[in-house]
Amino acid sequence: MSSQFFNLDKRFGLTANKTNVRTELLAGLSTFLTMGYIVALNPNILTGFQTGTPLWNAIFISTCLCSALGTFCMALMANKPFAMAPGMGMNTFFATIVGNIAVATSVPYETAYHAGIIIILFEGLIFLIMGLLNLRHRIADNIPDCIKIAISPAIGMMLIYIGFGSNVSIYAEGNNYTEPFYIMKDFFGAMTPTFLKTSMGKEYSQMIVSVVTIFLGLFVILHFHKKRSAASVIFGIISSSVFYWLADYFILGNNPFRAAHSMSFIPDFGNLYEQTLLNFDFHTFFNIGAYTIVMVLITFCIIDMFGTIGSLVGMAANAGFLDKNGKLPKIKEALMSDAIGTVTGACTGSSTVVTFAESASGIQVGGKTGLTSFTTATLLASCIFIAPLVSVIPPAATSTALIYIGLVMMQGLANIDFRNIEQVTPVFIMILAIAISGSVGNGIGLALICYTVIKMMSFKFREVTPLTYVVSGIFMIKFFVAV
Repeated sequence: MSSQFFNLDKRFGLTANKTNVRTELLAGLSTFLTMGYIVALNPNILTGFQTGTPLWNAIFISTCLCSALGTFCMALMANKPFAMAPGMGMNTFFATIVGNIAVATSVPYETAYHAGIIIILFEGLIFLIMGLLNLRHRIADNIPDCIKIAISPAIGMMLIYIGFGSNVSIYAEGNNYTEPFYIMKDFFGAMTPTFLKTSMGKEYSQMIVSVVTIFLGLFVILHFHKKRSAASVIFGIISSSVFYWLADYFILGNNPFRAAHSMSFIPDFGNLYEQTLLNFDFHTFFNIGAYTIVMVLITFCIIDMFGTIGSLVGMAANAGFLDKNGKLPKIKEALMSDAIGTVTGACTGSSTVVTFAESASGIQVGGKTGLTSFTTATLLASCIFIAPLVSVIPPAATSTALIYIGLVMMQGLANIDFRNIEQVTPVFIMILAIAISGSVGNGIGLALICYTVIKMMSFKFREVTPLTYVVSGIFMIKFFVAV
């Protein structure tokens, strides 16, 4: 590399962006600690929690590689502090598609996986072509301003919902470990503590520890936030992790580092080569049927495109990265980064790569440039060799960061004109849709439909751009036309 690359100020424009190396490194570490769970959770979801199997090992390495490469591209091409990784929700949907392929074609799951991953490859290639033709960022520019402004608080609500919900799920003997118990729904939603203790059984103590861990970490973050500490989120994650480890050992009687025992510091690259590296089964893929292939591919493209656009615009708006026209500079390069990550994921065996909303953690610490994402990418790449260390961070500790970040992003509601019902209606429908469904893309789609219909019924046809009409129509088909 040239010496210019190592001139970090010049390479990433630190002085111009009013930041420094220390802040950017802390921001990158904060983002990594908040999203690090994905490197183990993604292969769990895509293999049905078959940990330690050759396919699991291959997808684990693939997750680290495609996340790191996509994030490196974001750092070096777009100079933005956003991190990339296989998207939650998208990986669950993909695992469901693979299962359906296995049933429809009467092949083992592994064979169906090699066929299904071709859909991810085509999706990534389509986005690369759209990026080169400047199509994706044109769609982003046509999102109505009121919806753009509300994407940030909508993502914030989703992060809070995840933090108090699915991020901490506890399986208990009370229902024979069939359905998980959640903090907000089951702990705070129970009629009495006695009722919940009876429903859960011995795991009730784990629920108590998890709840205390979350609020302890949140209060620590708020304390250091008031002191204007750039490392407030990191302090919160570390303090809540230490508390959980101690409580897990002394109160619950468990080894808090037991998850690390099934993982190795030495990755098995042989599994990657044998299982997923350029391992495409076109024969099984074409047996799925042309119509099914097209519809599934369109679904993936729509959800991913608007999910990524929404995350980018939402976090950029919250951080003040948008220009005076409400546009994100270098959005083309940012969108190209997720396409490159998706193609890499497909070639190595992972599902769709998206911009992670957890990037808001690093932005909140003060990350403003690609040095933040470069730091995160380096740590994601190193996960191939430090998987046991990442695995011991308790979910309750990451919930602490998610909830705090969500609260900060919710402040964007102050920019919405609540007196204008035409704006408030699509905005709040989007906020609820994104939080409950967990899909940024579907939430934006529903908001666009509402916005377009409201304008049409008010005879304000010219206030809706032609592209918004088209996109609203596409989402109408996606939501209401069964295949």
